[in-house]
Amino acid sequence: MQLQDYWTIVKRWWWLMVACVLVASVSSYIGTLGMPRIYQATATVMIGQSIQEANPSSNDIWVSQQLAATYSQMVKRQPILQGAAQALGLNFIPSGGNVSTRSIESTQLLEISMRDTDPVRAKALADEICNQLVLQSPTNSRDQARQDFVQAQLSDLEAKVKATEDEVEAEQAKLDAANSARAIQQYQSNISALQTKLNTYRSSYASLLLTVQGGTNYITIFEYANVPSAPISPNVSQTVLLAAAIGLGLAVAGAFLIEFLDDTIKTPDELSRLAPMPVLASIAPIEGENAGDRLVVANEPLSTISEAFRVMRTNIQFAFVDRRLRSLSVTSAGPSEGKSVVLANLATSIAQSGAKVVAIDGDLRRPTMHKIFGVTNEDGLSNLILHPEHRAEDYLKTTAVENLWLLTTGPLPPNPAELLGSQRMGDILEELQEFADLVVFDTPPALVVTDAVVVSTRVDGVVVVVDAGRTRRGLIKRVLDELNRVRANVLGFALNRVKIHSGGYYYQYYYYYNEEGTRGSRRDSRRESKRNGALSLPSLLRNGNGGNGKSASAKPASTPVGAPAGADDAAAGGPAAGGPAAGVTPVAD
Repeated sequence: MQLQDYWTIVKRWWWLMVACVLVASVSSYIGTLGMPRIYQATATVMIGQSIQEANPSSNDIWVSQQLAATYSQMVKRQPILQGAAQALGLNFIPSGGNVSTRSIESTQLLEISMRDTDPVRAKALADEICNQLVLQSPTNSRDQARQDFVQAQLSDLEAKVKATEDEVEAEQAKLDAANSARAIQQYQSNISALQTKLNTYRSSYASLLLTVQGGTNYITIFEYANVPSAPISPNVSQTVLLAAAIGLGLAVAGAFLIEFLDDTIKTPDELSRLAPMPVLASIAPIEGENAGDRLVVANEPLSTISEAFRVMRTNIQFAFVDRRLRSLSVTSAGPSEGKSVVLANLATSIAQSGAKVVAIDGDLRRPTMHKIFGVTNEDGLSNLILHPEHRAEDYLKTTAVENLWLLTTGPLPPNPAELLGSQRMGDILEELQEFADLVVFDTPPALVVTDAVVVSTRVDGVVVVVDAGRTRRGLIKRVLDELNRVRANVLGFALNRVKIHSGGYYYQYYYYYNEEGTRGSRRDSRRESKRNGALSLPSLLRNGNGGNGKSASAKPASTPVGAPAGADDAAAGGPAAGGPAAGVTPVAD
């Protein structure tokens, strides 16, 4: 697939993508309105007292950081949470899933966060969890008697240290004043004993002081939590955007999956890539309650659909620029693909250009042409085949379109394929070719019965109608295989029921006529003809006089149905426009 193909898929399924985004966005927004608001409060504790020391060691800091990982797991356990609930008088124990911690990198700080639907309760729980963590650590100071004892011991030791220092000074003064060796020795011995006692007092004092002040495994609350002012969940904007992105992704994936699984032909480019055959025309859906309403070339000659059939007519003529086109058939892969309507409008377009056309309803199983042209089907092709003595012209029925005759099927025979392949059918075709400039056949679907393949061996060319969005690629290949097997001359495809937004074909014709119905620029039409293979327009079906020996330049005596006099001739470059006798004016470069 090319980049343009992806863009085409996006344009084709834009409504699904928009719908999925809207549904996902609205659903997520409504869903978030009913969700409870979650608030988060965060308190901070410090592990160790290295920051309070003048010369902290790196080992103390490293140990504190390792202890922070242990305490971060303790706050989520039941002893801490149960103690916090009891301290606050709650009738439930907070869930550990609502508690989160974060060790600030390269620091001794540990953040403890609590999530709750009540912002005040979230703050209270965060602070109390920190208090419970302090109580569960060596920092616990609940034993006041012990603390008082330690403080008393510190005071006593301070007094003893002071008294002992005074005694040392007194003995030192006596030592300095002594004259005898015995006195000097005695004072020195006393000073040594006092110094030993002083060192003991000082060591005991330092140990007790460390107990009061703490050490590396020491926790203090550095920052209490604040009452949160805004919820952290749900994040409405983020939730809606995420839902919209998911919806868009699912829609895009679904669209491409559908396109991948859908092997039907939708655009002329897809059809051109499938088979080395030209796309003669891309035809928009033809609406109409009755079969006669679908004869759009006669009813609405200035419409874009009518112009598509004129482009198709020109491309077919160009395929026979070096020889005369006398007969062609139209078929399709399966039923209900619009081949009869395409043939009726194509025949009308050719007849409006001034050529004599005979349309044969060769579908001897499900005839439709008589309904489109509004004629009876009491007798027709089947009667003509079974009665060799009858003339073909006696069975032709005139239509409301000038220069167009119709040979209906007549009574439906039990053996259509044998009748169409008989020698009598060949004689009838030769007779009609002498009567008219062109004979066109409507045949049954080629993959349903063999009638279309049989007729393809008798005509100069075959047009295969493809229903956009319905005909599968495999069926098109099978049709071409069947026709190529009998060496039929396949002229190309007529892509029927093309959506305007996907085909891109009809945009080039919106400005072909202005609102008053007058002709506009033919530049876009010329570009389309070039794209489909028609670099210029040859003469219509014959050069000079036709094969029947009659003048081809005779102007139709009556006006086609639904068009003013000369309107279609002017649009198609026929005799009314001063064109050649063939009825089509070559496009000027």
